[in-house]
Amino acid sequence: MLPLKEKDKPVVQKLLSAGCCARCVLRFCCVSVQAAYRKPHQETLKELQAFIGNTENGKSQDSVAADSTEENNKSHDATVPEPADEPADDPPSKRAKLELSGSEAPSEEDAAEEKLTEEPSVCVVCLGILQELCGTSQAVKIAEKVKAENYEFETLVLSVSLPAQLCVREHSCWLHVKKELREKSMAVDKDDVVQVKEAFKWVLQGLVAKEIGGVAVVARSLFEISVGFIHKETDADCHFLATTCADCFRPTKNKQSVFTRMAVVKALEKISDTKFLTHFACPPARPTSSCSSQDVQCLHQCVFVAGRYNKYSRSLPQTPWVIDGERRMESSVEELIAESVLSSFRSEGFNFSSSGREDVDVRTLGTGRPFAMELLNPHRSKLSRAEMKLLQETINNSSDKIKVRDLQIVSREAMGKMKEGEEDKTKSYTALVWTLKPIQSEDIAFMDDIKDLTLDQKTPLRVLHRRALAVRPRVVHSMKTRFLDSHHFYLEMKTQAGTYIKEFVHGDFGRTKPNLCELLKTDTDILELDVESVDVDWPPSIPE
Repeated sequence: MLPLKEKDKPVVQKLLSAGCCARCVLRFCCVSVQAAYRKPHQETLKELQAFIGNTENGKSQDSVAADSTEENNKSHDATVPEPADEPADDPPSKRAKLELSGSEAPSEEDAAEEKLTEEPSVCVVCLGILQELCGTSQAVKIAEKVKAENYEFETLVLSVSLPAQLCVREHSCWLHVKKELREKSMAVDKDDVVQVKEAFKWVLQGLVAKEIGGVAVVARSLFEISVGFIHKETDADCHFLATTCADCFRPTKNKQSVFTRMAVVKALEKISDTKFLTHFACPPARPTSSCSSQDVQCLHQCVFVAGRYNKYSRSLPQTPWVIDGERRMESSVEELIAESVLSSFRSEGFNFSSSGREDVDVRTLGTGRPFAMELLNPHRSKLSRAEMKLLQETINNSSDKIKVRDLQIVSREAMGKMKEGEEDKTKSYTALVWTLKPIQSEDIAFMDDIKDLTLDQKTPLRVLHRRALAVRPRVVHSMKTRFLDSHHFYLEMKTQAGTYIKEFVHGDFGRTKPNLCELLKTDTDILELDVESVDVDWPPSIPE
């Protein structure tokens, strides 16, 4: 039994006569019982026809019974009643009904009833989406596409992209039945009508999940199947809105058409019923074809992988080094790591980020630099601890230029911890310094006692092309010197994150003040630089 009431009958008849499919009728009657939509639409149509047919039959029978009673009363005195072999309350004979109706021309109601029993055509509202495009055959096509993509997932959600003109056609049908609803004192608003998108998902999600293999269907899932529809025959349905509500349709760079669903909905909220009805048929014109489905798209939400890397080469950039379209180095840290990670997760791409970055000629030693990778549309989203350990070993064996540690899958929220308070963190460096003037160990010993030296660093010339011109205060928390010879010494420093070490050593033509040249009263330069530690307590360390 359909969850409909007696007061729904006029609305059902009006919608069926207008060319609505069975499921769209349920939507306009605000039926929110999902099981009602999951029945085959032909079966639901028969139930609806029977539902309104009872009303018509009831009216006819009552009319015939009344006429028969009146005739009996008139001829009671002249006619001798026959023995009562049958119950007195038997319904009037069908022959009497046929004789009464046979001499009359078909009424409008009869014509409408005959129309309802015709072979169902393409729905005037959903354009066939809730008919043949919402059944087992469609579910099989979607499932085959998903299986071919070879994703691994535990749950799924189905998203639907509908032609914008469906909003116009739905509005037309709403106006068609609104008066009927008001006359029946039914407190129904347009927002109470079940959306095509919702009804489609109620029917198809379960069918797709069944075809794939019993995967759970949830409201929010990491794995999404997108189904889109187009209907070129009715593309022009929206065009009148561009003149009546021009301010709702503004061209955008990323959209192929100004008639987006949101723009059309906005225009329909703005236009008056009278103006709408002067531009668009009510009910809508019957289409000659159904919507056509576009390619099924599968998308798994991003997976985030984090760890720490060491860089042992002085000729390896952190990211691909391309200048004026020409590649300068054959590889990079991110590429050496990404190659194995992308393969393991079967990901279509990635975004790489880290806690700061080192220059191409700078090594990263100690426990390494924290990094994270956002894996785009991974076909595999989970690896066991053993598999992650094996992946780490694969990366480390692939090159002697880098090593990774603490490799793990993290959440999107945890990613923020890497950048959290980044400039308040500290980093430790060792620099090999050259001096123009000969020095002795006692000439540099005083620097061991300097604590929390504040620098004013104007944006270095070497990065001015990609960083805004500004003076940034940075702090050198401590320094320790190791004398090598009369022109060389090692300088160990602990500094605020973001300090330009090279510029502190050579002064950058006075753009960093104070600098090592000023402290030693001689020209100095940096020959080698190593990052010894990045004091960010993330990601969590994993015992070997």
